[in-house]
Amino acid sequence: MKALLDKGNQAVDELAKYVKDRYYPAYHIAAKAGWINDPNGLVYFNGKYHAFFQHYPYDENWGPMHWGHVVSDDMVHWQHLPIALAPSEDYDKDGCFSGSAVDDNGTLALIYTGHVWLKEAGDDSAVREVQCLAISHDGIHFEKQGVVLTPPDGIMHFRDPKVWKQDGRWFMVVGARDANDVGQVRLYSSADLRQWQFEQILAQTDDPDVYMMECPDFFPLGDSYILMFSPQGMKAKGYQYRNRFQSGYLVGKWQAGSEFKITHQFAEFDHGHDFYAPQSFEAADGRRILISWMDMWESAMPSKADKWAGVLSLPRETILTKDGKVILRPIKELESLRKDEKKLTNLYLTKTQQNLELCALQSELMVNIDLTRTTAERAGLKLAASADGQQAAWLYIDNQANRLVLDRTLAGEGVAGYRSIPLPQGNTLKLHIFVDHSSVEVFINDGEYSFSSRIYPTNNDRTIYLFAENGDLLVNDIEYWALHNMSEN
Repeated sequence: MKALLDKGNQAVDELAKYVKDRYYPAYHIAAKAGWINDPNGLVYFNGKYHAFFQHYPYDENWGPMHWGHVVSDDMVHWQHLPIALAPSEDYDKDGCFSGSAVDDNGTLALIYTGHVWLKEAGDDSAVREVQCLAISHDGIHFEKQGVVLTPPDGIMHFRDPKVWKQDGRWFMVVGARDANDVGQVRLYSSADLRQWQFEQILAQTDDPDVYMMECPDFFPLGDSYILMFSPQGMKAKGYQYRNRFQSGYLVGKWQAGSEFKITHQFAEFDHGHDFYAPQSFEAADGRRILISWMDMWESAMPSKADKWAGVLSLPRETILTKDGKVILRPIKELESLRKDEKKLTNLYLTKTQQNLELCALQSELMVNIDLTRTTAERAGLKLAASADGQQAAWLYIDNQANRLVLDRTLAGEGVAGYRSIPLPQGNTLKLHIFVDHSSVEVFINDGEYSFSSRIYPTNNDRTIYLFAENGDLLVNDIEYWALHNMSEN
């Protein structure tokens, strides 16, 4: 594998010469060049945070999957390490697909899916997928140990293992598509990461359109367990499930040896355009942190013109509310990126727009809107806006539909459409917004909802506007920070 890893690393370095600043993120994880998708192997190991990701180092398009690798002391300032895995064996020759990482008594173990096309490349009707093991003693260089789990008879699509240790035993959930095209999450256990036994079907979809439950994750939160997965095939229902594929969770009760008893049905994690394959890990202090791929299959990706595609979301702390809802909040460590703080108070607009003269290229805002005195039909912010306010991502209250909307129709090349949530109840709407070179992430009312969407503005000078149409807007206050690059100390 070493020769293939060296070749992949050289290819990335060559492609990186063509990467431009215009869309490349300042403080989100991305490859130096080439393609990335799902986050893999998120783990705290030997005092460092490791994040791996699905990566094709030879091209800006999806190809035989490798594992890219970054490391951090604080989940904010990430450094690239050499590629960790490359397809090299009969069992993974067409891709080292998604998986997880665990600390096995001081050895960093990667459990991943080996993928093989049985017909033509890209033909999902005939594949072989097995779970594989690779280990490292230094956290950088990995040795493959071979196949540790094969699928049961009748199942071809069998991937994305998530592994954890509990009560002295290893457990693994795997996403599957059974012979009747029904999505499943299957549970296995092991004493040594090498010999696995089937425990049960942890969950199976009752939606006849869902044929696969990708990227499962299973973890305790509060006094419940969360089963997180990305269902494929789910159809849109009104304002819900508008993306090509979705990502969400079930809440229930579980203990080893018993069934998973669902207490709260499927709910989406994020309501933006670009959020898929989220994975979680436990931080050093016990917080449950989640990171996703902040893109979507079959979406426009104008960054490909610059020889790269794909970013990961900001790390988010997961919290379970008393009513069984998982909320996501940006981790507190992100505050270390802040600089150039500005505060604005009592901003009142009526049937107009106002340029706030705040640079939005890489920035963070906290905005509090008085809903009792905001009467406009549409009112809110234009993010990453051109000097005239015409090109921008619109984040606004729709008082006629009683919804909060993120519209990227005018947010640059290649993207269009809007996403929305019910306008939260209360007198004040709290918006916590992160804007990077080609992304917007919005956390509403301390994480009650979130939007994650890619944007591709063609304007170089990007600013922030407030606007109100056919009525009034009252903003109690805005806190603003420009943000450092994550490579800066």
